[in-house]
Amino acid sequence: MRYIDDSVVMKRMTKRIMFNKVWKTLFFLATTFALVMLAILMYRIVTQGIDYLNFDFLTNFASRFADKAGIKAALVGSLWLMGVVAPVSIILGVGTAIYLEEYAKKNRLNDFIRMNISNLAGVPSIVFGLLGLTIFVRMMELGKSILAAGFTMSLLILPIIIVAAQEAIRAVPSEQREASYGMGATKWQTILRVVLPAAIPGILTGSILALSRAIGETAPLVVIGIPVILQFLPDNLLSQFTALPMQIYDWAKRPQEAFQYVASAGILVLMTVLLLMNSIAIFIRNKFQKRY
Repeated sequence: MRYIDDSVVMKRMTKRIMFNKVWKTLFFLATTFALVMLAILMYRIVTQGIDYLNFDFLTNFASRFADKAGIKAALVGSLWLMGVVAPVSIILGVGTAIYLEEYAKKNRLNDFIRMNISNLAGVPSIVFGLLGLTIFVRMMELGKSILAAGFTMSLLILPIIIVAAQEAIRAVPSEQREASYGMGATKWQTILRVVLPAAIPGILTGSILALSRAIGETAPLVVIGIPVILQFLPDNLLSQFTALPMQIYDWAKRPQEAFQYVASAGILVLMTVLLLMNSIAIFIRNKFQKRY
């Protein structure tokens, strides 16, 4: 057995400890920088927009005067939009993930499909806007409607949900499937009663991130031609509408300083909607985590 000098061991240990401390410091500085930037952003938004955030701001329509401007049409329009995006994207995304993980054979074609779905998650949102303009607005003649925008946004976040659902389904232990088959359950019964309940926390985590991206995206809506100012509320899925990101974008680009404060108030409303959506999804996720 080769003898190693104690001094050499101590030097190696000291070197490793120093190496770990350097990386720990770098990670701490990176985290601190991100938190500081977030705090500065939140402080700026709150201090600028809190004075304009009142009941009139929530119930008024858009106006060319900052003190009379409201976000009613954009807020209702975003809720309509999410009412289309959430069911369409989640149902299609989870269904695709189930097929790829539970039914599709392991071959080159399916591996190619999986790889391209992952790549689609990184495609710029404006590309999906052009796709939505071509297919839903022009070919299907849906116009600048909630349905056209909802389908476009669903395409945008569909790859994210598919990848997240695949990872969640793949993480379910195979022993649970085998136990279900051993009890006489069919494949679909196993998926419905064993795999999906266990995978729901992971699926919802990906869906939360995807829907948060959808409600804050502006580029696809601009390409489709969604208006920024409306004086009426949508009454069906084929109605024209505007959305929170479009309204905020319109206010932020105006030269009047007062509209910058109105835009900050709009951002606060958008963040509140995001927090409510995320809270509901997190509640459901935690509920299933306790059960499984």
